[in-house]
This record gives sequence, C-alpha cells and structure tokens, in this order.
Amino acid sequence: MKHLIKHVTRYRYAAPVNYSIQTLRLTPRRDDHQHALKWQIQTPGEIQAQVDAYGNVTHTLTLHRTHTEIEIHAIGQVDIHPLAQGHVGDEDERLPVYIYGVPTALTLCDDSVREFCRRVVPAGVHTPQDVLTLSAAIRERVAYAPALNDMPITAAQVLAAGRGSSQDHTHLLLACVRAFGTPARYVSGYWHEAGDDAASHGWADVWLAGHGWVSVDVTHFCFASDGHCRLAVARDYESASPVRWLHGTAAVLSMNVAVTRVSAAPVDRRTQ
Repeated sequence: MKHLIKHVTRYRYAAPVNYSIQTLRLTPRRDDHQHALKWQIQTPGEIQAQVDAYGNVTHTLTLHRTHTEIEIHAIGQVDIHPLAQGHVGDEDERLPVYIYGVPTALTLCDDSVREFCRRVVPAGVHTPQDVLTLSAAIRERVAYAPALNDMPITAAQVLAAGRGSSQDHTHLLLACVRAFGTPARYVSGYWHEAGDDAASHGWADVWLAGHGWVSVDVTHFCFASDGHCRLAVARDYESASPVRWLHGTAAVLSMNVAVTRVSAAPVDRRTQ
C-alpha cells in the first residue's frame, strides 16, 4: 500500500531567540517491508544527515539567527507491505537485542506494573498472541486520551492514571514485557487506516525467540501492518521522538499530519 505523507511541525516562541538545535527523526526507516519512493524534509536552515546507533536516519537542524518560530515539512510517498502477525522481518541490527531489555526512566517496572502483567500473562510473553493479549489488557485498563501530558510520564504513572496517549500505552507495554526479561523497543511514526484521520503515533516491537521482532499497536490493540509508517526505533520515546529539542528556549508546539492513501496496489520492487 502506498501513502502520500505530509507532516508539518511548527514551533512558536513567546519572545525571539537567536540560537536553537533540533534532532529530526522524520525519514521513514529502511525496513524490509517499507520503502520510501520519494522523501524530502524542508527546514528554515541547513540540516546534516546521519544514521544513529539504532539505525534511524536523523538530521540535525541548527539555527544561529534570530527567529520567533520554526516550521518543518516532511513530504513524500512511502510503499508499505502488510506484516503477517506483526512480523517485521530481518534488518541490519546495529545493537545487540538485549539492549532493548534494559529499562529506562520511562519504562521502569514497579510492584503495581508487575502485578498487572503477571495477572494478564502469568506464564510470560512467548508468542505474538501473548503480546496482543497484554496489549488488549492495557488498552482496557488505560483509556485513550490523546495529548494528555505535555511531558512523558512513567509506566507506573500511566497505570495509576488509567488514561494516556499512544506514547503512554507503549511505555506501559515496554515495562511489562521487560519485566519478564523480554526485549522490546519503542516505535515512532504515522498511523493511517481507511476512513480514519492520520496521526503521529507510537507503538512497540517485541523480540520473541523463534519469531524475531513482532510489532504491535497497543492503542488499537492490533498487530502493526501496512497502515503503520515507521520513522524511528529506540528504547523509549525520548530517543525515538520525531523532533527532539536539544538546545534553545522552550517553545509552544503545534503539529499537523496529513496522510493520503494513494493506491492499494503494492509496488513490485523487482522493477525498480
């Protein structure tokens, strides 16, 4: 399935600033099932490209002049093939898988989280269905509330609040899965299905012995497939966010994502 993606991010300052740096993770990943047919990023200054430790294409935007706002456009067409039960397939692993089993500040597992995940999947997480069962339980326990928090909150806080965004759902899943010693990682990107508005979105990849990486969308309690465009993966949202502020005065953020389905017919890569 092909998607035409138009993503506009705007930062506005209360007062002029003369210096800022951002890391942009706005280029679709080069995964087996996903291929960017064309892609460009438009910014108010020059950007430098590199590939980070997780294999994400990143750009650094630095502005040395006085400015009151920043507007970033990511535009392109991406062909995404369906995933069978969320299986991502082979990829160039830059880091050992066990790195994704190490908790972060946002995915620490306390007693409340341990009790929750042991009640839902007492035997642990071993199959794609186990991951889906855990995702459905999280979605039932934590009602969806988009943009509930300005700043990320921990998995334990998400469980206690009983409400959260896709980011919060994913962090809680990562905490639960890692509590069983199973590696898992955060995925940032876009989600779009017929009849629904497109949105920036977060979901998870879980590493299962005998299966490899299995991608699951907790918010929609389903396996990720051709409606999910992957931008970046990391241990949590902080290292996978599409735009990461590195230096500069805090700004008010507004964002618009428009994703148009171009064609339901996949592209035959052998002819390209």
